[in-house]
Amino acid sequence: MATSLSSVLDVHFTVHLSVSDTKKPNIIFNSPFRQYTTTKRGFTILCNSSKSSPKPCPEPTQKNPNLSDQLRPLSTTTLPKPTTHQNQLLSKPKSTWVNPTKPKRSVLSLQRHKRSSYSYNPQVRELKLFAHRLNDCDNSEAAFLSVLQEIPHPPTRENALLILNSLRPWQKARLFLKWIKTQNLFPLETIFYNVTMKSLKYGRQFELMEELAREMINNQIELDNITYCTLITCAKKCNHFDKAVEWFERMYKTSLMPDEVTYSAILDVYARLGKVEEVLNLYERARGSGWKPDPIAFSVLGRMFGEAGDYDGIRYVLQEMKSLDVQPNLVVYNTLLEAMGKAGKPGLARSLFQEMVESGLTPNEKTLTVLVKIYGKARWSRDALELWKQMSSKGWPMDLILYNTLLNMCADLALEAEAERLFEDMKGSERCRPDSWSYTAMLNIYGSGGNVDKAVELFEEMSESGVKLNVMGCTCLIQCLGKAKRIEDLVRVFGVSIKRGVKPDDRLCGCLLSVVSLCEESEDVDKVLACLQQANPKLFAFVKLATEEKTSFETFKEEFRGILSETAVEARRPFCNCLIDICRNRKLHERAHELLYLGTLYGLYPGLHNKTVHEWCLDVRSLSVGAAHTALEEWMGTLSKIVQHKEELPEMFSAQTGSGTHKFSQGLANSFASHVKKLAAPFRQSEQKVGCFVATREDVVSWVQSRLASSAATA
Repeated sequence: MATSLSSVLDVHFTVHLSVSDTKKPNIIFNSPFRQYTTTKRGFTILCNSSKSSPKPCPEPTQKNPNLSDQLRPLSTTTLPKPTTHQNQLLSKPKSTWVNPTKPKRSVLSLQRHKRSSYSYNPQVRELKLFAHRLNDCDNSEAAFLSVLQEIPHPPTRENALLILNSLRPWQKARLFLKWIKTQNLFPLETIFYNVTMKSLKYGRQFELMEELAREMINNQIELDNITYCTLITCAKKCNHFDKAVEWFERMYKTSLMPDEVTYSAILDVYARLGKVEEVLNLYERARGSGWKPDPIAFSVLGRMFGEAGDYDGIRYVLQEMKSLDVQPNLVVYNTLLEAMGKAGKPGLARSLFQEMVESGLTPNEKTLTVLVKIYGKARWSRDALELWKQMSSKGWPMDLILYNTLLNMCADLALEAEAERLFEDMKGSERCRPDSWSYTAMLNIYGSGGNVDKAVELFEEMSESGVKLNVMGCTCLIQCLGKAKRIEDLVRVFGVSIKRGVKPDDRLCGCLLSVVSLCEESEDVDKVLACLQQANPKLFAFVKLATEEKTSFETFKEEFRGILSETAVEARRPFCNCLIDICRNRKLHERAHELLYLGTLYGLYPGLHNKTVHEWCLDVRSLSVGAAHTALEEWMGTLSKIVQHKEELPEMFSAQTGSGTHKFSQGLANSFASHVKKLAAPFRQSEQKVGCFVATREDVVSWVQSRLASSAATA
């Protein structure tokens, strides 16, 4: 049997490599700037043979051509001969470079118009001057056509397109397209309609754009991606959201792939329509087609989830941006911060703001305004003041809106000293001088704090500096003067405000009603009612009617309904509260109970009574002091009747008065407790909850029985 022997072949060759190319083999052209090193490479081939014995491998000789010798004939026959200008590049090569580190190109087909090769047109200057003449002429069709008769050159396709693209008013673009169609010089293409639609979009003329689109369909002119994108974005701007959805669905049926702008626009449309599921489905479908969302799309998603207060949705947006490596810009951060505020997440908003600052972005006025509103709503005074210091130290931009937002926050949090410092900073600023709303915020702060002298001084300063007084500032000052019982100053301020152009609204009238309920002297009541008569004659007449005992209930009811129908929704309940207080001050308790009944009947007190199987609750937090007393009396009378009829009662009873978090607010708890004591009602202050009075079923039954016994004894 033949013995299997191994044959070993060692081949050694010499290759010239440059120093910089030792890692990758390459074909190297001769250059005087390269240095070469000689590297000796070798490899071994193992062969198995069962028939022959191994033979010694002969050493390679010079007779065998090396690699360079083998390639020399190829270089002499294929490659061009070197010239003296070999190192100079004669023309830019048309090559396509692909970066291997970047992802593959998106599958989206933008379907944009192909730009024609540039050719010099000596008529361009004259045509542009003619287009300026068309822009300056009258918008009437006759004037436009008269100027068109002086066109310097025949309207070829290129000339017509140049003029159409230079027309700024949408009326002129529409008239020019109409004129081109009448000339019938060349077939109209999609680009002519698209340029006209662009002008119509700037003029928000969606109906005319849709007419052109229908005309294109009827004339079998192709609608490309630009056509659909222009239609959809204009429909969104004009709030024709249904039309935007309609054209987007038609676009999908024609097998056109939307581009980035169209996707962002239609996502915004669905979000504004409140169609959250459609937004998410479209987003996933677009992502599956290869679309990479831009910051605008994420801004749309963030605003949608913020409007719904959906914190999980906001987290989803942040996770998507992180997974796609999309760096949020300032617009996205502002949108997400606003969404965090609407979702009630001030802590997360603060963390997001810190992340934005650490990323190197500088917050603008809108960013800081949103954050101040969030802190003010959450009553985070310390964080708000630290933010203010940070603004000053880092020189972040501040505008008048931001200053006024800070002042309003100080008013909500009763930060009088901080507001005064901020107001002085505004006075020293050349860019953000205090305006009417700045003074209004300060009047609100002084009025809420009862600082009457400073409020009056500020009012005089407004008159001297020529700052216009608005109705809100007038209301704050009148309320402050009314609480201080300075009726003479109140009448003077009201008169000056009317002369300076302030038009009384329902809030100011409600403030005057509130002052009437606080007046103890009839003379002061008449003075304030005279102001009310000037501000709202019908309301003044109803107050007179309500305070007359001979007025029948039916007449009173009809007149009250008429007053409510002419009053803003947010002012109806304050009107009713003040009217009840006025009636109680004049000892018209029966009329006060009628007003409370009518207020409940017309839906002014929807949460006054809450019943469960185990507890009945009277919630008077939205009532004035007099209205809360009336509601308590009404409730105790109803409970007495239920006990007498031996109807089923719950185990617990409670009355909610609330506790104001504002240090200037006047809570109902003390006044309500005094009235409970006066009625000898069985309610007591809860130890677990402030502003809550509780009683058991046994307490209520015992109280009713004791009252019945005392009534029988006196009878």
